[in-house]
Amino acid sequence: MNLALWIVTGLLAVAYLLGGGGKVVMAKEKIAAFGPSSRWVDDFGGGSVKAIGALEVLAAVGLILPAALDIAPVLVPLAATGLVLLMIGAAITRLRRHELTFMAVDVLYIVLAAFVAWGRFGPESFVH
Repeated sequence: MNLALWIVTGLLAVAYLLGGGGKVVMAKEKIAAFGPSSRWVDDFGGGSVKAIGALEVLAAVGLILPAALDIAPVLVPLAATGLVLLMIGAAITRLRRHELTFMAVDVLYIVLAAFVAWGRFGPESFVH
């Protein structure tokens, strides 16, 4: 179970570090140009998109560093919980925009982040 949690955590961290980093450094118009799955940025201002990206980067760091450095490892499930909440917002945005196909990916991220939160709060907690 611990190995599965680390694998999922690592995959989430990479995905959110890259995705969030892109949102932080790119203009929202450039993000929207990636295609239909990125048109959600039209519903937000440039500052909001950058804030979402910053939250994703912080969550990615929070998924790995506290446990790797053994400094406040309780932050790992809290970061995963934050991602669940962030992705619920993403799914609601997709629902509002009638983008149900793209919402499936958001739901997958919710499930993976919830798995990490559950595992690190519960059976494979870092707190002894």
